[in-house]
Amino acid sequence: MQEQKITFTGHAGDTLAARFDRPQGQMLATALFAHCFTCSKDIAAARRISQRLARMGIGVLRFDFTGLGHSDGEFANAGFSGNVADLIQAARYLEENERTPALLVGHSLGGAAVLRAAADIPSVKAVATIGAPFDPAHVIHNFGPAIEEIREKGAAEVTLGGRGFRITRSFLDDVDKAQLEPAIRRMKAALLVMHAPLDTVVGVENAADIFRAARHPKSFVSLDGADHLISRPEDAEYVADVIATWARRYLHLQPPAPPPGAPEGVVRVREADPKGFLQDVNVGPRHHVLADEPVAYGGTDQGLSPYQFLSAGLGACTSMTIRMYARRKKWPLEHVEVDVTHDKVHAQDCETCEGNGTKVDLFTRVIRLQGQLDEAQRKRLLEIADRCPVHRTLHSEIRVETRLE
Repeated sequence: MQEQKITFTGHAGDTLAARFDRPQGQMLATALFAHCFTCSKDIAAARRISQRLARMGIGVLRFDFTGLGHSDGEFANAGFSGNVADLIQAARYLEENERTPALLVGHSLGGAAVLRAAADIPSVKAVATIGAPFDPAHVIHNFGPAIEEIREKGAAEVTLGGRGFRITRSFLDDVDKAQLEPAIRRMKAALLVMHAPLDTVVGVENAADIFRAARHPKSFVSLDGADHLISRPEDAEYVADVIATWARRYLHLQPPAPPPGAPEGVVRVREADPKGFLQDVNVGPRHHVLADEPVAYGGTDQGLSPYQFLSAGLGACTSMTIRMYARRKKWPLEHVEVDVTHDKVHAQDCETCEGNGTKVDLFTRVIRLQGQLDEAQRKRLLEIADRCPVHRTLHSEIRVETRLE
């Protein structure tokens, strides 16, 4: 994944700061990410979700709204309508640079903004919201006692997330008059609504209102255990996984052509967390899994370990080979189950092992066959298990060629 710093002109002529998370391989689609109220493009949730989507082949532009983060301009003068206009400007920037956005992702008030902007960005085919309010005026409750002062004096300083912001009466008026329901109803893109049931900032009833207002196709996913800011890494990983999987149906992503000599495509493994061992494993845009190590070995236990992947390959190949043989023979095999364990054993304890090493790798398979099979058939299927191509690969001479690109 490559991160590119860029700037573009916002709705009021200010320079807006942005980052484009670009896939290392072929870019299959482009997305726009809108951050939460008074947040920035660099908040942990925005960064994690955007980078994970990029590792899945979707390029993501995340930017700071006017007056926030590293963007120029006055936050107090922008308001909700300014955020929507900034999104449309960001889409135009992408179109001018041949990266037409097909997916919009919005977090909190950014979710409300993408719902409002979607109908004005014709290229958008899918919209995903995370903890979005149905009524943008929901943000006003964050101003507490200052609301009256803003109404009376025209402006006041409020503290949000430990930072001071100048909020004007025009800002309150702008969010007060913003209505999402008409925009949601005329939106032609597919919609994914994601919300945490215990969100204490934006209640889950907002998700219900958004969902009811939308036309099909629409989907809802509950973010059980997550907070409003999606601050836990595992929650951000889940959100990105769901968005990428859901969006494939509507973005019509085509997998990149495999290189010559690799008919099954390239298995690409990338670090997902340089501080630990979490890895993204992708084969084109359709298949994505996580690799990790147990907590006891310094990992976060969010995916299979490397040896578990190897065991899974052996188990899957064994089951498939048995099924293919039984199907060809028309035998009454109803179900196959294979347990595979891996261990290091002393060579002298392994009767079939070769080599002079003190320890060898031992994979143990336990196969369960269900169906009205006689003993001869069961014995034959056990023999067939050893003809599994992965089994043969593990028993054959293996050469691994490695080079730096």
